[in-house]
Amino acid sequence: MRMSHRMRRISPHQTSLHLPQTFDVILKSGTVVNQDGEGVRDIGISGGRIAGIGSLNGARAGEVIDCKGLHILPGVMDTQVHFREPGLTHKEDLETGSRSAVMGGVTAVFEMPNTNPLTVTEEAFTAKVKAGHHRMHCDYAFFIGGTRENVNQLPDLERAPGCAGVKVFIGSSTGSLLVEDDESLRRIFNVIRRRAAFHAEDEYRQNDRKHLRIEGDPRSHPVWRDVEAALIATQRLVGIAREYGKRIHVLHISTKEEIDYLRDHKDVASCEATPHHLTLAGPEAYEQLGTKAQMNPPVRDAAHRDGIWRGIEQGIIDVLGSDHAPHTLEEKEKTYPASPSGMTGVQTLVPIMLDHVNAGKLSLARFVDLTSGGPARLFNIACKGRIAAGYDADFTVVDLKREETITNKWVASKAGWTPYDGVKVKGWPVGTFVRGQRVMWQGELTTPSTGETVRFLETLKP
Repeated sequence: MRMSHRMRRISPHQTSLHLPQTFDVILKSGTVVNQDGEGVRDIGISGGRIAGIGSLNGARAGEVIDCKGLHILPGVMDTQVHFREPGLTHKEDLETGSRSAVMGGVTAVFEMPNTNPLTVTEEAFTAKVKAGHHRMHCDYAFFIGGTRENVNQLPDLERAPGCAGVKVFIGSSTGSLLVEDDESLRRIFNVIRRRAAFHAEDEYRQNDRKHLRIEGDPRSHPVWRDVEAALIATQRLVGIAREYGKRIHVLHISTKEEIDYLRDHKDVASCEATPHHLTLAGPEAYEQLGTKAQMNPPVRDAAHRDGIWRGIEQGIIDVLGSDHAPHTLEEKEKTYPASPSGMTGVQTLVPIMLDHVNAGKLSLARFVDLTSGGPARLFNIACKGRIAAGYDADFTVVDLKREETITNKWVASKAGWTPYDGVKVKGWPVGTFVRGQRVMWQGELTTPSTGETVRFLETLKP
């Protein structure tokens, strides 16, 4: 059928006649990076949602923000942070942790249940959600901790609004959060329906190897918590997931062996890499940073770092998470192994990874997939993860050419330090938009306390 002379093809950069011509905000002339590629486009925002994409030259807006020379990414989601509230708020809290997030270009976070009290009951979960509402600066979801005691409640708890799913510690936890045996894991797998997240280090092996820790020498940390401890736990998880036909998410991959193993099990297993496992390597990291480099699972040698990068290149890694786990400097300065594991990371995720983009380690499109498309796909997030009409107007605006030095002073976390203090990077977050609100712009918190719960398709009310 021939096209009428009155009909014409609409360029993707032109506005459809159906789009509203008045917007709350227009982001003008930025390079939009999305699932359909990248190109210079305008974005119109109305009512906190994306209302138009293309050339909006004829449109009016309450505010027009010039983004020429900047890249506009779908809002970066950090799917693993520990903000320490309640109970450990001298290290961090929901307000300071989320402030650190938005200062680094992060628009949403998934926060973990190892708090005091533990986030393992409906009461504790509901209180946490309430505590975050319009106090946190970014949007948020919380994992519910899976334990032996709450297994019968998990089907209801994992479907609560604002719940990212169930988180289980096979190792590296204490009290009821530690679920180290297969029988108890099977009970949890039997009742849950959503993808569950796991800290996969085999507790039995770690207990057997505690004697390998050398007092005062954090270089012994990856010797104690060795490759086998991680691999065994991941293999156990995959086996049980297959047995029950369930989906698992293996957090903070630290070994090349896990990458090789998970390659053949992507039907049931997704996995996460962290910026520190992609950037730091032992023994140099421990020699330079001491216990500041101490994490669970550990930072290992360059061969494992290269193996995780291979996981990025081959598409085996699904998402990036910072595993932001702050402790005070006083706590970190204790003599190893009395020193706690954990470092800040939510604010440095974007600049560290953009530096890797500029160095040719991964494409900008791959970074976007790891931080927005990937999380949305894995966790069935509603209306986030891409720049599309009708979706939340969440954007991470970055200057790929800007060179900066990361400093402790810049870090907004209550902990007040970063392992990357003094590190020069190319690529910098200049703006954070959360549901249409310009929360951070050029290093300033401009619209505080806008955070609301992330919505999931599996938790929508009937």
